Amino acid sequence: MAESPYQWFAMRATYKRELVARDYLATKGIEVFVPLKKEVKVIRGIKRKMTVPAINSLIFVYARKEELQQAKFGVEYLQYLTRKQDGKNIPIIVPERQMEQFRQVVEDDTIDKIYYAPGELNMAQGTKVRVHGGPMDGVEGVLLKVKGKRAKQFTMEVEGTIALSTNVENFHLVEVVE
Repeated sequence: MAESPYQWFAMRATYKRELVARDYLATKGIEVFVPLKKEVKVIRGIKRKMTVPAINSLIFVYARKEELQQAKFGVEYLQYLTRKQDGKNIPIIVPERQMEQFRQVVEDDTIDKIYYAPGELNMAQGTKVRVHGGPMDGVEGVLLKVKGKRAKQFTMEVEGTIALSTNVENFHLVEVVE
């Protein structure tokens, strides 16, 4: 099976312009995902429920690299998130299956989530599991003790960009995977 030329790129839109970047890329016909959360903010003394980006500056873009390069030309606030490999900075590309599972959890408003910046959680200390049943059916992650929480949390991480955790009480079956 031939590999798709489309990939999920992790990117940064500086100075809290995630939604501006999302809208700009959408006008170019490029699929963009910005993890959002609901938050209560006080504006001029009035409490308002707002939907805001879960992690400042973070967006995911599904495109061919050439198409993305062309679209971001001249947009100084849109930058690739990178990791070091062989002394070079290479763009972080998120595997498609991992992105599907991450979106499944983020977009479900019935799941209470806490977001973490890269490196905040030590995922290597946990037990790798797969959820069966419920809104997170088929999602893989790690059972991990998270500071400030009584019970172990189901956590998942998108390579070098974001992690999230949620309680495990509503799961029908959690299977340990090797």
